Amino acid sequence: MIDDSARSPDADVWFAMPPGFVPMPLQELTTAAHEPARTAGPLTSLGPVLRLARLLLEAGAVHCCLGLHADDQTDGGPLLSIFTLAWRATEWAPRSILAARAATAPEEAEHLEILDLPCGPAALVQTRVDVPSELGLDAPGGLLQVTARVPCLDGRRIAILSLATTAVEHARHYRDLLRGIAATVSFEDPLHHVSDVPDKE
Repeated sequence: MIDDSARSPDADVWFAMPPGFVPMPLQELTTAAHEPARTAGPLTSLGPVLRLARLLLEAGAVHCCLGLHADDQTDGGPLLSIFTLAWRATEWAPRSILAARAATAPEEAEHLEILDLPCGPAALVQTRVDVPSELGLDAPGGLLQVTARVPCLDGRRIAILSLATTAVEHARHYRDLLRGIAATVSFEDPLHHVSDVPDKE
């Protein structure tokens, strides 16, 4: 399934999400959170989600997906994760240099690696952060955050793809998951030859 945002004339990055992720309309959820009449009824139980949407927008996220997967290593319970896309402006430098800087910057990083993606060099960084108190989540192990920083073709922006989850014991699997997503990143429209009209028999 191709999301409508992939065909937007304003789109400047494309990537594919694996099964188990659904888009989360950040702007709409944040608007609903500020309109009590709209949050009544079906949205009443979505308080943490609405607060999360606000926090992500404030952090600069422009795209978000909610991930739900089964924990097949233990009791089969649900594993929740959040995927986000954000942009960061930077002074021009060769993309390989930007990727190397991204891989060496975080002092608190638990895992660092340079990726050689089809779209160019990138960095994969794993950190552990505190859960924002506004979310009210019980996460004594903190929040696992795996981030792929992919320099854009112009060397002046970096696409930041992040996966966050409280399932810190599955760090390796989430690194593999984000590594796979990053491998699909393209800064050139891969859909220009794809038609919305089905072929006639």
